[in-house]
Amino acid sequence: MTQAETATEWIRVTGAREHNLADVTVGIPKRQLTVVTGVSGSGKSSLVFDTVAAEAQRQLNETFTAFARGFLPSYGHPDVDMIENLSAAIVVDQHRLGGGSRSTVGTITDIAPLLRLLFSRAGEPYVGYSNEFSFNKPEGMCPDCEGLGEIVDIDMETFIDPAKSLNDGGLLAPLFKVDTWVWQIYVSSGRFDPDKQIGEYTDDERHALLEATEGSVPIGDDGQQMNASYEGAAAKFRRLYIQRDAAEMAERTRRMAAEFTTSVTCPACHGARLKPAALACRVSGYGIAELSSMEAAELVKVLAGLNIENVAPVVDALTHRVQHLVDIGLGYLSLDRPTGTLSGGESQRIKLVRHLASTLTDMLYVFDEPSVGLHARDVHRLTDLLMKLRDNGNTVLVVEHDRDVIAAADHVIDIGPGAGADGGHVVFTGTVDELKAAPTLTGRHIEARPTPKPHPRKPTGMLPVTNARVHNLQNVSLELPTGVLTAVTGVAGSGKSSLIHGVFCVQHPGAVVVDQSAPTANRRSNTATYTGALDPIRRAFARANGVSPSLFSANSTGACETCQGAGVIYTDLAFLEGVTSTCDSCHGRRFTDEVLAYHLDGATISDVLEMPVAEALKFFAGQRKVQPILQAVVDVGLDYLRLGQPLTSLSGGECQRIKLATELHREGAVYVLDEPTTGLHLSDIERLLEVLDRLVERGSTVIVIEHDLDVIAHADWIVDLGPDGGSGGGRVVFEGTAAQLLEAPDSHTGEYLRRAVAA
Repeated sequence: MTQAETATEWIRVTGAREHNLADVTVGIPKRQLTVVTGVSGSGKSSLVFDTVAAEAQRQLNETFTAFARGFLPSYGHPDVDMIENLSAAIVVDQHRLGGGSRSTVGTITDIAPLLRLLFSRAGEPYVGYSNEFSFNKPEGMCPDCEGLGEIVDIDMETFIDPAKSLNDGGLLAPLFKVDTWVWQIYVSSGRFDPDKQIGEYTDDERHALLEATEGSVPIGDDGQQMNASYEGAAAKFRRLYIQRDAAEMAERTRRMAAEFTTSVTCPACHGARLKPAALACRVSGYGIAELSSMEAAELVKVLAGLNIENVAPVVDALTHRVQHLVDIGLGYLSLDRPTGTLSGGESQRIKLVRHLASTLTDMLYVFDEPSVGLHARDVHRLTDLLMKLRDNGNTVLVVEHDRDVIAAADHVIDIGPGAGADGGHVVFTGTVDELKAAPTLTGRHIEARPTPKPHPRKPTGMLPVTNARVHNLQNVSLELPTGVLTAVTGVAGSGKSSLIHGVFCVQHPGAVVVDQSAPTANRRSNTATYTGALDPIRRAFARANGVSPSLFSANSTGACETCQGAGVIYTDLAFLEGVTSTCDSCHGRRFTDEVLAYHLDGATISDVLEMPVAEALKFFAGQRKVQPILQAVVDVGLDYLRLGQPLTSLSGGECQRIKLATELHREGAVYVLDEPTTGLHLSDIERLLEVLDRLVERGSTVIVIEHDLDVIAHADWIVDLGPDGGSGGGRVVFEGTAAQLLEAPDSHTGEYLRRAVAA
């Protein structure tokens, strides 16, 4: 092999400076599995996504016409001197799948088209082409619900008050208000006692009040009496507000109608979305709706039993695709599961399934922590699939913290040594064995093993959960201890989120929930505004200078008039890429010259917003109202964030921790955290556990849904659900301490904790 040929075996990045990257130069071996590691905020995503993947996608988009680029995502030039030998990139991130109410696991994975093809070729009685089996096509959709599986109908819990009579206003919608002429029709009908509580009506009386549509009723006084056609209250409300085109109603009317309606399963197709002919068609005794509602693990077995010669290639392709779902740990999902209900981790693995069937080679696949949401039992399935992509001749680049995923890498790039301004350097490149001997944070923690807590804290009380039946929960009742750290564990799909979010938080609404959703923010929101630190900072500047606090708000009177306090100018270039440029008036400082003339201890408000939180904590040492806010941000490991850093630039793990920082002041609260280790480096998990311990020591109760074995081993109490996902889960298989979990015979979590401790 010539020197030139050898050179093209590496993607070479020269002079990368995106965000905190410090002029990074590094090579990424082609057709290998490379894992990029480093602490949170070290610059991993800046290198992988904002530099390498962004440039690959930008260059690919540049091959299209300006008109075509107008319909594609816009990627600006990353701040890098040169990237050589790039391949076309496919980015598989954790953004949740959208697609609306018509998007399901079957449609997003392209499994549904194969299933429709099977029924169009082998179904009996014969119906027609595959479109006849699609709920997204007019030929196949249920005419009543138009393929949605649900219809809007009256919510009787808000529509009537069973404890009231008609005379007391038992019909709650404004249309039926007491003394209106519509109300008079029911009161004067003679079909029921207007002073009788509606909850005491007989079935016939209830039907007459709500649904009857025959007869007429004389209303009015003797001088102006008229016969009004009788129409039950529910029937009238449907005709006037539900069956009417929403575009014809005023916004106020639509809001009123929404208060008394809800989505219910379509009575015509019973939620199957298809027309009767498609639902009646059978293949070996199975209907398409029946197969679509099966869990993938069960569906594979059914497909394997089909022996239909004329459609054997279709069955083989279908089985192959569904098996991918099982292989990646999603065997508990059904094809009819709406994509909007999937978690970020599930969404990323669903996207991976789509690419496993691809025969493209020499592509660059980029993944963002694909192990998120995976139990230790299923991580090997993920690494097997990543290696399959590599073995097909592709370059696989993964940002990851999980020990098992790192261990599967051919090559490791470690970014650090710290976060923010202390990061942005390549501190190690090489093999996993070489990493174990490297003096980096990743190297020091890669072989660390969890140690079960020797002396768990004793509960101060109990919080009951009774008769939990949400999703796959099988009538679970248990008690969660207070005053301790509890870990709720189990494989993906076992019922953890259903138990905690679906039942516990409903039965105990005072719980403080810190989940994986991004903070509500726009591109003007930043660390200081979200945490509440900016208000006391503005007041401190105002007191020191004898002026109004509003001057020191980038959203108010002191903002630069040119950029409106953003510090940058956003320029839309229509079909071409938009441009973000530093404001020429304020030079990125956000404020007017008048405001920048005011100082606090020698610093302007712009200087303060550029400070990392750790530096700001020292700067505001004498400010009692600022200190606790900044200290909380430091406590959750975000000391490297700048006060003015936009929230839109934060990773998912950073978003969750900044939300936690705003809630740390609640002593004695019940905290619920959903996989708080998401996006955390092995060394950062120790810091997180210190924060959780401090919460408990101040009298709070902490409940975490978690897969990380270090967190599980550190917990005072563990509730393990399972034993498997979907219909194979929904039961409590273990309750107790980490030491007791090591002895649990039927727990997958116990099995993998034993392996980790003994390794």
